[in-house]
Amino acid sequence: MSSKRRGLTAASALAAVVLAVTSCGSGGGADSGAPASSGPVTIRVQTFGGGANFGYKNAIAKWNAEHKDIQIKEEHLTDQFEQQYWPQMIQWLTSGTGAGDVVGIDEGGMGLAKAHPEWWADLKEYGLESRKADFPAWKWENGVAPDGKLFGLGTDIGGMSLCYRKDLFEQAGLPGDRDEVSALWPTWDDFMKVGQQFQSKVKDTKWTDGTNTLYQVVLYQEAAKNGNVTYFDQQNTLILDKNPAVRTAFDFAQKMSQQGLTAKLRNFSDEWAAGTQRGAFATVGCPSWMLGTVSGNAGDAGSGKWDVASVPGGGGNWGGSWLAVPAQSKHPKEAAMVADYLTQAQTQASVFADFGNMPSNTKAQQDPAVQGAKNEYFNDAPIGEIFAKSAADLQPVFLGVNHTQVKNAVEAVIQGMDDGSVPYDQAWQQLVDDAAKAAD
Repeated sequence: MSSKRRGLTAASALAAVVLAVTSCGSGGGADSGAPASSGPVTIRVQTFGGGANFGYKNAIAKWNAEHKDIQIKEEHLTDQFEQQYWPQMIQWLTSGTGAGDVVGIDEGGMGLAKAHPEWWADLKEYGLESRKADFPAWKWENGVAPDGKLFGLGTDIGGMSLCYRKDLFEQAGLPGDRDEVSALWPTWDDFMKVGQQFQSKVKDTKWTDGTNTLYQVVLYQEAAKNGNVTYFDQQNTLILDKNPAVRTAFDFAQKMSQQGLTAKLRNFSDEWAAGTQRGAFATVGCPSWMLGTVSGNAGDAGSGKWDVASVPGGGGNWGGSWLAVPAQSKHPKEAAMVADYLTQAQTQASVFADFGNMPSNTKAQQDPAVQGAKNEYFNDAPIGEIFAKSAADLQPVFLGVNHTQVKNAVEAVIQGMDDGSVPYDQAWQQLVDDAAKAAD
């Protein structure tokens, strides 16, 4: 999910967040016996991300209506995974107190999570090894620690598309139909040319949100062509300065900024959310989970104005998360039941239908309701067709133990180019130097 820059420490920023109680649903392989304690057990599920974040509102409501003995309380801590959520979660996990009963982990944190099996309950103790057949091999194996402990169950996967403002495209004399829009940009060079055309006609809106979002899209596309790695190789050695995927994505981001095609907004910041609502930009890179973020930021007034097209340069995958039960949970059995339920096919299918988060559960992916799903907010875009088509062929990108720290350093430079704080001719060397410091 993502990252905010506020000049606060991760801990103090999180302390300022009002914890939101939302809702989730039913299922699974875990022992479903009633807890021994008197009164209902409350299972705290801690999540991150913008808009609909993990999309559990309706699923939690369903569960809570059906399970009076176990109630789920979702605590949405922050939009920012790298800068706030994960640093604070690491602090809680290492200290042995503070973490919820079930916690979300973005793909960027899984390398470190796997390296610390002592942080987690073993879900095999609650019968959840039976879930292996429900997931692609790579999604399942990423939730298994080197010592064999099953600590994480997959939630969503990314896929890739591009969200655009249909009304503003038509205002610029461009087609609004998603198939015609997709045909405008077979390559990223074409995408920039269309952006220049757009900005010559619509004066108060930039072509895209900022450098970071599309940098990520291009990085993951290029990673698939370069051994499915980005900043680290499979031995956790920093290879950023040697990986053509990183340099290609950097060059693209720099060119977008130099051509004045960005609104200079840091993705997942408050300013970015406000910019989405006021129409500050016309396009944004959209893995499936981003649909809920865009609609959440744009609000009811944006319904029908946004649509979904193919991403330039082919497909790709960005994002996806897991649920884990910290070893410090006082209710690990009930927490395992909740994690089991939230990753069941029926639940993941309903989350996709409600909010657009593409299931990692293969049974959910094959559900006709998923494959035929349309998103009313995005002009009834056939999101099932768009994302389900690529789900079976997704290739996971390896992310190292220190991926989050390096990603923070890299994106600070990418954003700095855009806002003028990092000179273009110094940006690449600063990116390499800062990444090396972060990796240490």
